[in-house]
Amino acid sequence: MKRKHVKLLLLGMLMVGISLAINSQAPTGVSFAQQQSVEYSCPMHPEVKSKTPGSCPKCGMTLKQVAQPDPAADAKENAQWGDTHFPNVELITQDGKKVRFYDDLIKGKVIALELIYTTCKYNCPLETARMVQLQKQLGDHVGKDIFFYSITIDPEHDTPEVLKEYAAKYHVGPGWTFLTGKLADIKLISKRLGLDKLPTGNDPDGHMPSLLIGNDATGIWMRNSALDNTKFMAMKIEDMLGYKAQQTVDTVAANQAGAVKLNINTGQYLFVTRCAACHTIGNGDKVGPDLLGVTNVRDHAWLSRMISEPDKLIEEKDPIAFALFQKYKQIPMPRLNLAEADVNTLIEFMKTQTASFASREKTGTQN
Repeated sequence: MKRKHVKLLLLGMLMVGISLAINSQAPTGVSFAQQQSVEYSCPMHPEVKSKTPGSCPKCGMTLKQVAQPDPAADAKENAQWGDTHFPNVELITQDGKKVRFYDDLIKGKVIALELIYTTCKYNCPLETARMVQLQKQLGDHVGKDIFFYSITIDPEHDTPEVLKEYAAKYHVGPGWTFLTGKLADIKLISKRLGLDKLPTGNDPDGHMPSLLIGNDATGIWMRNSALDNTKFMAMKIEDMLGYKAQQTVDTVAANQAGAVKLNINTGQYLFVTRCAACHTIGNGDKVGPDLLGVTNVRDHAWLSRMISEPDKLIEEKDPIAFALFQKYKQIPMPRLNLAEADVNTLIEFMKTQTASFASREKTGTQN
């Protein structure tokens, strides 16, 4: 019996030694089961695979180990980023409600998202005015089928109360949420969504004037200029929602069949793309004043400065600019970053539109 016990003991020690020897050859942190699943592949011929190291039979290159998935790391990443790798950080709405970025705002929804800050003198006012136009064009879909989000990049100043006042100034409707939070979390969102950029002399904001449109359920995402034509953006969103898709196809086909040569007026294009979100010529005030007749009551030099550097006129306490700023709820007019020739073209367009309006009024009176 004693001899039998000795044999069993020796056999057990031998098995433990073999196991230790095998595991000592595995990389640190790699289990024996993981070592068995290691696979090697040729960098030049990925179809060449092997369970053991060696050379590629086609080109002779040394086979490289293929990285294996780490379930623990994947689980940790999903816990941090959510199912679609969006930061699931906490934000606060303009009503003071705490929400999770992915779980409460993104998950399972179609969304349109932008970055802004309320003291911006550059693109933000125009972005927000454009979004208001877009919201009106989409109508009841906003808040039901698609959700708008504006996240401030200046959370120290832009408290929920400030954001709520900002939204009211622009006549924002339901279905559009303004958000603030911790600066580090907002920077994380900005970088993860590809909306941040390095500040420049002409645009020190540190964010892109972009509108991120996406459908979490389908995984389809696109980034578009927030200053783009709102009808175009509305069409893109409706296509993503599955609305009017066939109507769009029919419209395009009809337009192609009866295509005519376009007559593009540069002044009109500049006004529609840069000014129409906040102003009209003869249709009343919007976010800013109606510009009908402005070329008759303001000299060219003042109009040129108002278009090129409105922020400087406010800082200088120019009486006209400052009075307009106070009258229209202190909404800052953004710098349009136009060349001098484009500024002159825009002023000339306003002049001709005013003259055309006056001519129509005169004709109507005579009739």
